[in-house]
Amino acid sequence: MPPGEKELQAAHVADEVTRDRRVWTVPNLLSFARLAGVPLFLWLVLGPEADGWALLLLAVSGVTDYLDGWLARRLGQTSALGQILDPVADRLYILAVVIGLALRDVIPWWVAILLPLRDLLLWGLVPFLRTRGYSALPVHFLGKAATFNLLYAFPLLLLGDGEGVIPTLADVFGWAFAIWGLGLYWWAGVLYAWQVKKLLADTERRAVSPDG
Repeated sequence: MPPGEKELQAAHVADEVTRDRRVWTVPNLLSFARLAGVPLFLWLVLGPEADGWALLLLAVSGVTDYLDGWLARRLGQTSALGQILDPVADRLYILAVVIGLALRDVIPWWVAILLPLRDLLLWGLVPFLRTRGYSALPVHFLGKAATFNLLYAFPLLLLGDGEGVIPTLADVFGWAFAIWGLGLYWWAGVLYAWQVKKLLADTERRAVSPDG
């Protein structure tokens, strides 16, 4: 290796690590704003039942969900924290919506239980992943498709909680998205579990250091 190249390579790696650990980036701020909207959504739905404002909040959340990923790539502000915040915000919004709609009797409780139950089962696989040096599996297309369907389904079901042509149509399309989303969500969960099984079989167990 030519003189100085090793130092340049080390500096580049250090720079990558520093950028990966950044917290106060534009995409992360958008993700923090999305997370702050979760309790606000629940209050709007369960308190004053201001469904119009709740739907607007969900729409804004959907826009920021797209923007944070786009800006992270555009501005070169990807970070380890951002890769965690984005899926966490998605799941918290889904959880908040199903709890709110179940308490309003818009959806049955079995729907509200099935969605977080899948995530709970997958979280139970994380300790096994850590024995192989992984903290999580990469999100694949099926999981993204399931989340897409659910994030469209629940606003439509909320809009469908009323009388008239528009609420009726919203309810029909909302349940169509919800059924597909629920099926894909669990199918993605089964595939994640299968990936974990293969990973455990194909890789050697790693020793965990005392400091984690």
